[in-house]
Amino acid sequence: MYKTLIYEKKENIGLLTINRPDKLNAISNELTSELKQLLGEIENDEELRVLVITGAGDKAFVAGADIKELVDRDAKIGRRVSRERQEVFSRIENLQIPVIGAINGYALGGGLELALACSIRVCSEKAQFGVPEVKLGIIPGDGGTQRLPRLVGLGRAMEMILTGDFIDAQEEYRIGLVNKIFPPGKLMEGAMELAQRIASRPPLAVRYAKEAVNRSQEGDAVSGFALESYLHALACTTEDKKEGVSAFLEKRKGEFKGK
Repeated sequence: MYKTLIYEKKENIGLLTINRPDKLNAISNELTSELKQLLGEIENDEELRVLVITGAGDKAFVAGADIKELVDRDAKIGRRVSRERQEVFSRIENLQIPVIGAINGYALGGGLELALACSIRVCSEKAQFGVPEVKLGIIPGDGGTQRLPRLVGLGRAMEMILTGDFIDAQEEYRIGLVNKIFPPGKLMEGAMELAQRIASRPPLAVRYAKEAVNRSQEGDAVSGFALESYLHALACTTEDKKEGVSAFLEKRKGEFKGK
């Protein structure tokens, strides 16, 4: 069905693989279009609890934009492509379910920007990260100048963006861009184990918690506290809350239905 993507479900966990290994999984216009279409399916899947995104092969998560398409990009095309990819990545960021980026190699330019849209990032020991657009005479256009400072701080983001230099997995872990590092052969196992743990939690609580944390990066603290309070109150009305409290008191595993 898709030429540049592979999507499969493992029970209530979705696994999305960016599938252009001969191009180091570079983001093309076709890939963007297919990703937009697939997100429609994912958004409407009420059974899904977590989405894991990775890249095909063992060299790259996503090694940036397709340079061949960049050659002819003028101001008009640049604006259109940038806005389209910003919108797609924002849809990933704001999915009701958590998204785990399993970064198996290069995450550069648009690839790093895709990873930044994920809720949590884990990587292999050989992963390399960077925003090298400045070396091409441009700047990040898929959300990198906005999401990166919020995640790692203004100074570190500024250095990465202005130099375009690559950073290895250990440095990214140190500055908080990735949560965990795994040996290359254990990355997907580790990512799926994390996904399964999150998927076992009450779905509505996970959904509300993700929304509250995402919104903490917007507006003022007063608005954030108000949203948190309302979402907490909403969670208190769910059947899952009753089940969770009962299971805790009865010392048994909870059975959550997302209601």
